[in-house]
Amino acid sequence: MNNLNKGLALVLGSALISGVSIFLNKFAVSAISNSDVFTTVKNLAVGLVLTGLILLPIYFSKLKNLKIGEWLKLFLIGFIGGSIPFLLFFKGLSMTNASSAAFIHKTLFLWVSFLAVYFLKEKLGRLQYFALALLFLGNFTMLGFKMFSLSQGELLVLGATLMWAIEFVIAKKVLASVPAEIVAWARMFFGAIILLSYLVFSGQTASLISLNSGQWFWVAISSILLLGYVFTWYKALAKLPVVVVTSVLVLASPITTCLELIYSHKINNYQIGGSVLIVTAIILIFYSLKKLNESPIVSQQFN
Repeated sequence: MNNLNKGLALVLGSALISGVSIFLNKFAVSAISNSDVFTTVKNLAVGLVLTGLILLPIYFSKLKNLKIGEWLKLFLIGFIGGSIPFLLFFKGLSMTNASSAAFIHKTLFLWVSFLAVYFLKEKLGRLQYFALALLFLGNFTMLGFKMFSLSQGELLVLGATLMWAIEFVIAKKVLASVPAEIVAWARMFFGAIILLSYLVFSGQTASLISLNSGQWFWVAISSILLLGYVFTWYKALAKLPVVVVTSVLVLASPITTCLELIYSHKINNYQIGGSVLIVTAIILIFYSLKKLNESPIVSQQFN
C-alpha cells in the first residue's frame, strides 16, 4: 500500500473516530458538567499514554536529536492546538447550540485551505475547488440553512477553529522532519500541562479530584477515542496534503448523524441532504487526488 492509500485509510479512520466522539462526548459532557475539567483530564490521559510511547528507543532517540527550532514549534503546536482552543470550544459549546458549533467547527477545511495554498504552496485543481464548495454546502444544509447571530459562544468556537487551522498548517511543516508520533505527543503533552496549569490558577483542581467512578468511565471512553484520533490524524497529515485531511474530516458529521438516528430514531431531510452532499464531495476529493498525484510537483505532497 503506497503513501496515498495509507493516508486515505488513516484519515478515514480519523473521521470515523471523530464522528463517534462527537456523539459520545455529548453524554460525557453531561456527566461531567465542568467542561474545563473534562477537557483537561482526557487530554492529560492521552498525553501520558503518548509519553510512554515516545520513551521507546525508536522514538526517544529521535526526540533527543530534535533542534531548538523544532522544540519551539512543537510547544507552539501544544499551545495553539492542544490547550487554548479546547477551552474556547467547549466554553463556546456551553453557550450556543450544538448544531451551530458543529457547523463552525466543520468550516475548518476552508480556513486550512486558505492558509495551505499560501504558506504550504499546496496545489488545488478545479475539481477540488468544486468539491470544497460542495462540502461547505453540505455542511450548511445539515444545519438547516440557518443563519448565525455571531453570539459570544459562536465567536469562541470560531476562535478555536481558527487556532486549529493554524496548528495544522504548522504541524504539516514540522512533520517533514519530525515523526508523527512525536508531533502528536507534543500536542497532547504540552497542551495538557497548559490546561492543568489553567485549572490550578482558576481554582478548579478540587473538581478534578472529586470525579466519581461514573465520570471516570466517560473520561476513559473519551480518552481512548481522542488517542485514536490524534494518532491516525497526524499519521495521515504526514502523508497527505493538509487540505485533503481536513476536508475528509467533515465526513464525521454524517457519521454522527447516523449514530443519532440509531439512538433516537430522529432525522430530518436537511441532515439527509447534507450527508449526501458531503459524501459526494469526499468522493470527488478522492477522485481528484489521482489526477493531482500524476503531477510531478503535486505528487511530492504525498511523500
